[in-house]
Parts: sequence; C-alpha cells; structure tokens
Amino acid sequence: MEHKIAKVEVFLVTYPIKAGLSDATRKVENIGYTIVQLTTDQGLTGFGVTYNEVGGEATQVMIEKNIAPRIIGRSPFETEVIWQDLSQYLRGVGRKGLTYCAVSAVDIALWDLKGKILNLPLFRLMGGNKTRIPVYASGGWTSYEDGQLVEEMKGFVSQGYKMIKFKVGVEGGNNIQRDVKRVAMVREAVGDEIGIMLDANNCWDSATGVRFANMVKDYNIMFLEEPTFADDIPGLKRYKKGTDLPLATGEHEYTKYGCRDLILSEAADIVQMDFTRAGGFTEALKVAALTQAWNLKFAPHAMENIHIHLLSAVQNSLFLERLLLFEDLTSMTYKDCPLPKDGYMEIPELPGLGLTLNWDFILSK
Repeated sequence: MEHKIAKVEVFLVTYPIKAGLSDATRKVENIGYTIVQLTTDQGLTGFGVTYNEVGGEATQVMIEKNIAPRIIGRSPFETEVIWQDLSQYLRGVGRKGLTYCAVSAVDIALWDLKGKILNLPLFRLMGGNKTRIPVYASGGWTSYEDGQLVEEMKGFVSQGYKMIKFKVGVEGGNNIQRDVKRVAMVREAVGDEIGIMLDANNCWDSATGVRFANMVKDYNIMFLEEPTFADDIPGLKRYKKGTDLPLATGEHEYTKYGCRDLILSEAADIVQMDFTRAGGFTEALKVAALTQAWNLKFAPHAMENIHIHLLSAVQNSLFLERLLLFEDLTSMTYKDCPLPKDGYMEIPELPGLGLTLNWDFILSK
C-alpha cells in the first residue's frame, strides 16, 4: 500500500547566543532550527530542517497555511513534481529567502520519508557509497581578540581536525593589515600541515578582496569565501581576475538558477550553496550536476548532518563544514548524531537521514 502524506507539522527551536559574537558584517544574537515533520497515512514520519535565526515564524506560517494543503494526500515519492508545483505556486511571494527555506525543509522531509519507506540511507538512494566524509571546523569570529582566535584554531586542531576556517574583515573590514597579521599568527600556531580557509562574510569591494588575497596567499590558504557582497556577481568575477587564491561562494544563493548565474559569470571556484534553504535535495542534485559540467568543486555550507549524504553521492564534492556555533544546538536537537573523529564524519547506515529528533528538547523550546 502506497504511503500518502497525512499531516504536516512545524516546530521552531530558538537558541540564544550570549557571547556577543560578530563577523565583519553582523552580530549573531540567536540561532535556531525550523523543523518540518511529515506523517503518512500509515504512521511513518520524516523530517526536514532549515534555519530559524530571522523569520522562522513566517516560514512556519507559510508551511502550515500555504504548503501543507498542497502536499497532503500526495506520495512522498513525488519529490520532483511537488518541488515544481511549490515553486510555481509560490513564485509571486519569493524566489529566494524564506520561501525557499520553507520549500527546502519540506523537500528534505520528503526525501527522509523516501529513504525510510525503502529502508535505505539517503546517500545510497542518491547513488553514493562513501561512508566516511571529510569535515572542517568553522569558527574564529572577527569579534575575537587575536589571542582568542589563535587559541580556538589550536583547539580545533587538538580535536583532530585537519582543516579549519576563520573569519576575516576585522573592524568592519577596515583593517586588512590586522587581518593579515591574524592569518600569519594562526598559520604559525597550527603549522604547515593544517588547511586554512578564510571567510570575509561579504565585507569588501573586489579591489580590497584582491589586495587582501594577494597579501595572504603565500600562507597556503585553501580559499577566500565571499570577499564581496554575495549579490555582487560582477565583483566576484573581478576578484577572480585579480588573484589566484580560489574563490568560494554561494552560501547566499538559491536554486539551480543562482548556481547557473555564478558559473556563467565565472564567479566561483567552489560552490557552497546550503540546501536547507536553496531548495532541498531535489535541487541539490541539479546544482551538483551543474558544478560537474563546469568542473567546479561542490562544498555545501554548514548543516553537516543533512549535507553528509550529498557528499557521498557527488563525486566533485570536497568536505563538510561544521560550525562551532551550532554544536550545542545540534547535539540537543538530535539523538546520537554523528560526531567528527580525526577530521571525518561517518554516515549512519540507517534509513533516510539516519537522524532521530530529540522531542524532549524540541518541545521544550
């Protein structure tokens, strides 16, 4: 008997940040998850997740009032048809942003259900076989004092990470000399064998990004992320023409069309789209195909426990990103979720996402 979607529920988890963390362009006050649970007429549940930092309540209402009526009664296996239907139905109220956060969470929940119905982990359903995926540690806020930054990066290395990322653009992006000094300090502290990546969080114009990149590239930097505003695609292209330090971007792009525009503009070496807001797994597989067609690298932003399945199946993928900021929230939201060991994460050989929600914590929030 075929499963049909019978119920759609949305839960918001909010987690306050008390340390006054900030990058080059914004201060972080709260983080959180928007969790969508779908239940079939046979009692099987699947879930998907997106962010809940700003606008989670609006995302919840959109799913409950606008999306749920369009998917109740449908088969979880209709992921392509449902995705196209939702994208057309919602096109007038957003082709990026919260609209696609909502679509993404629903799509991931559908895929979780597909895996559970077939009793297959998603990475196998997607055609992958690798179970051990490299992961890097991400932190290093610009609000840190220099010594604090160095200690956090050394702490990552002591935990077994072989690759680390920290933020540049101190003092609102107005002191690149200090940024260069911080890069030098971290390189000296962690040694030559550790991979270092840098994230400017949209803070510069392309000329400043090029100048900074050429000042730090001799420290064997793996990439510079978002040196200009994410929508400044011409600026990203100018950056690429001015330096050979690889450009990573895409965290703030949405759908295959955003990926297409980055590629055709020659504005990325490493595509970092986050599929908990860029369209879910249905769109992720299309984005991955585009990156393969242009011989670029695929390295999704954050949400390592969701994206891990993609990295098994996508052959040009690089690594997962594990945000220190989300570690506590993640450990409380999921029961027994995989943890990094020696710079790798293992995919659970369990149906669907292979994750179990911790309802005691979720319902308490």
